[in-house]
Amino acid sequence: MTKPSLPELLHAAVTAVGGTERPGQVTMAQAVADAVDDGSHLLVQAGTGTGKSLGYLVPALAHGEPVVVATATLALQRQLVERDLPRTVEALHPLLRRRPEFAMLKGRSNYLCLHRLHEGMPQDEEEGLFDQFEAAAPTSRLGQDLLRLRDWSDETETGDRDDLTPGVSDRAWAQISVSSRECLGASKCAYGAECFAEAARERAKLAEVVVTNHALLAIDAIEGAPVLPQHEVLIVDEAHELVSRVTGVATGELTPGQVNRAVRRAAKLVNEKAADQLQTAAEGFERLMELALPGRLEEIPEDLGYALAALRDASRTVISAIGGTRDKSVQDEDAVRKQALASVESVHDVAERIMQGSEWDVVWYERHEPRGGSVYRPAGASLRVAPMSVSGLLREKLFTDRSVILTSATLKLGGDFNGVGASLGLAPEGTEGEDVPQWKGVDVGSPFDYRKQGILYVAKHLSRPARDGDRADMLDELTELIRAAGGRTLGLFSSMRGAQLAAEELRTRIPEFPILLQGEETLGELIKNFAADPATCLFGTLSLWQGVDVPGPSCQLVVMDKIPFPRPDDPLMSARQKAVEEAGGNGFMAVAATHAALLMAQGAGRLVRATGDRGVVAVLDPRLATARYGSYLKASLPDFWYTVDGGQVRRSLTAIDAAAKQAE
Repeated sequence: MTKPSLPELLHAAVTAVGGTERPGQVTMAQAVADAVDDGSHLLVQAGTGTGKSLGYLVPALAHGEPVVVATATLALQRQLVERDLPRTVEALHPLLRRRPEFAMLKGRSNYLCLHRLHEGMPQDEEEGLFDQFEAAAPTSRLGQDLLRLRDWSDETETGDRDDLTPGVSDRAWAQISVSSRECLGASKCAYGAECFAEAARERAKLAEVVVTNHALLAIDAIEGAPVLPQHEVLIVDEAHELVSRVTGVATGELTPGQVNRAVRRAAKLVNEKAADQLQTAAEGFERLMELALPGRLEEIPEDLGYALAALRDASRTVISAIGGTRDKSVQDEDAVRKQALASVESVHDVAERIMQGSEWDVVWYERHEPRGGSVYRPAGASLRVAPMSVSGLLREKLFTDRSVILTSATLKLGGDFNGVGASLGLAPEGTEGEDVPQWKGVDVGSPFDYRKQGILYVAKHLSRPARDGDRADMLDELTELIRAAGGRTLGLFSSMRGAQLAAEELRTRIPEFPILLQGEETLGELIKNFAADPATCLFGTLSLWQGVDVPGPSCQLVVMDKIPFPRPDDPLMSARQKAVEEAGGNGFMAVAATHAALLMAQGAGRLVRATGDRGVVAVLDPRLATARYGSYLKASLPDFWYTVDGGQVRRSLTAIDAAAKQAE
């Protein structure tokens, strides 16, 4: 039988998922096939609507070698595993004469732990385990979540948190899950043979395609102990998120609450002297954290250095003591010991890392307000340490011994791929040299005609935004734009305070247009309600810049209040900018402008999600039209028709609104 061609395979797959073959998709599939065949690396910018998942899945499946696909969002993981992969595999089976297996794999804490569920969880104040289901009041939110989890445990085949609908709070999930450090290990656990996490790993070992997330990919790269199965090809979708996700995994944190929890968990498992040493160190650290001022610590203050050294040394003593004592009076001692050890080791590792004072790390102190909802966090203070850059780590760990394909709708910033490439540890495209990963960038375009479907409007006449200053003229402009659009507005703000102030003001000015505000409902509910009522507006910050997919007439105006540069007091961003400048580069362009360009490209991408979409992206920051860096930022956006004429834009919005109402 003749080997099927790539166009034949792609046509079969596109037909199977009910899609339409796009020229950009064909170009992408061929570029991916070429990179996989010669073992090189590829950055592919594929606009919304290109069908990029099939653009990489088809050539990867045709190649026949093990593939890992890493994504940033749950929505895309679900799309791949529940829709694209099953249909593609079935469509290609007659042509390939094989049916590739696929599986999803996540970190251990994403799966329900049967030991924790049946035996209980270690209690901080007393030795042994307690029954969290009995302890929680059934009328409380926590109690209701736990009872749902217990019922769900009898039904689920995967134990995967993301298969539980609706979800539960982080606090509830923490009581029936364990981290990799807390896990007893399948051979020592009474439930090892039934373990959901172990079953997921076994499925992944047998699969030709493994779908995972950026976080697990980062853990696999950073910790040295492989958690992903062997593979010849790595495909990173939503690749614009990779650097921030890897940075998050590589960031350590110390809080008084975390340290005190480690003290309580270890107290019953070690001798009194070791326990008292850790308790004293914890008290000293907590006192200092109440006095410290937020900001970057370029040098560790002497008193904080003493406190961290005391924590490190006391933790080391406790770790040794936990390993050398046994207490048969403690119920399920192995589980209690494992959790205590994980807590103390975490404290030790972060304290030691900060004490080392590496020039490649950034250390800072921050205070945070309490946060409710599914991601609960109490008020308090934390000491954090993060890598100055993850580019070296990615170059060393990602681009060796396999072909790497990175794809997103926004990889080409300022007109080329080199900015994103540098953040990934890649030399400029075309650079030759030993140990220099060879790569190329391909922009396969978009099926949308941006110049006919959208307008980029910069409100050049407005005052320059001042940090945290009130902008009456910006609110006036926003009011007029929303009126002209008949609602239908996604408001993207550079701060939550800005979004809140605008929502409060405009709810008074234009009550006929309901304004939804991020934080007042779950993100899913907000987007659902925004899409359901065209007169409605949705205001919010970071996650809305990247997380909204509302094709059709409900989103015909996307507004950015100002260019989303990182805050000047952001410790990590400012440290990275300073490091570039000290190396002779342009720190502002390499860090702040690149950060803003990526967010603006993502934000502008919210407007046109289908071939029939029409509308305006309005940037209420005159610097996009007047500053020298404005051309770099504009070159990172879709090729919309550009204007600074507000009257013309309002007339266009009114016409678009009228056409939408006529079509409804």
